[in-house]
Formats: sequence, C-alpha cells, structure tokens
Amino acid sequence: MIARLRGKPVASTPEGLVLDVGGVGYLVSATPSAVRKADGVDEVTVETYLHVREDALQLYGFAERAERELFVQLLTVNGIGPKVALAIVSGSPPAELRRAIVLEDAARFQAIPGIGKKTAERIVLELKEKIGVDIGPAAPHADVTARDALVELGYSLADAEAALARVDRDLPVEEQVRLALKAAA
Repeated sequence: MIARLRGKPVASTPEGLVLDVGGVGYLVSATPSAVRKADGVDEVTVETYLHVREDALQLYGFAERAERELFVQLLTVNGIGPKVALAIVSGSPPAELRRAIVLEDAARFQAIPGIGKKTAERIVLELKEKIGVDIGPAAPHADVTARDALVELGYSLADAEAALARVDRDLPVEEQVRLALKAAA
C-alpha cells in the first residue's frame, strides 16, 4: 500500500496531480484541497490510497489524513466506488461529512452529483455506527434545521449551506436564518 507521497508537483491535469518522487512521476487523482496544497510549492506531502483492480492500479490523493480515512470508510459502503467516494470527499471538509452521517442527514449527500436518494441513505445507514465523531459544542441539529428552513424558503441545498457557512453556528436557529437571509439580500 502506498499511504503517502512526498515530492515535487510537476503537473496538474484533468486526470489528477503528477508528483515527481525520486525521478518517478506518480499520477494521483486528488481532492481539490490536495491540488491547492500542491499549487506553487517546491515539495508537497500527499496522503494517498492505492486502489487495486484487476486491470489497473489507481492512486487517490488527499491533503490530510482525515480525508483519506473518510474515503476508505466510504469504500466499504455497498455500491460506492473510488470515483464516487472521491467526489464525496472533494465536496466538503471531512468533519462536516462525518457530522452529516452522525445526524443522518442524507440530503447532504444527495446534493453531490451522482448520488441519489437510495445511495445517500445507504451511506448514512452503513457508516453511522462506524463514525466516531465529536460533533462539537454547537447544537448540530440547529445547523440542519436552519438549512432546512432556508430550503423551505426556496434556496437550493448548496445555496443554503453556503449562506450558513458565514453564520455563527452557536446562534439560535432563528438568528442563523435571519443572518443568512440578510447576507443573501
């Protein structure tokens, strides 16, 4: 298993990031955060996962260990392959995705292209017991409730989450919604 690579980023292509490690160029399908981490630096360390298939070896790269760990957990879900797992991990910070799993927020995963309702529910169902996560001191259910309120008011799921990202999560739900609406206006 190749768990980490440290090398010089020599190219960023649609297929991924190319790292020169000791004269060997490794093509790594990477999360956007891993690509940003490699941008403009002489040397970068990328956490990796080697996916072995009968016809190919594919490296997947991550900016941090938490991304890789969640990616590996997603691969245990029936019907989730490495491309879908990479898309999921690429969309949000691992802590937010873990929180969504713990809170059984399948809608969070349905917002990701290529994830339908049944797959989103399967992710939550199969990973809920495996994810040990500290969901923080704020009332996490309030985040979901505030987001759901914005969706009910006509916001898309992504727009509601973006609006709430700029709001203090320790505030009461009503205040979160009010501030999110004010910022969007």
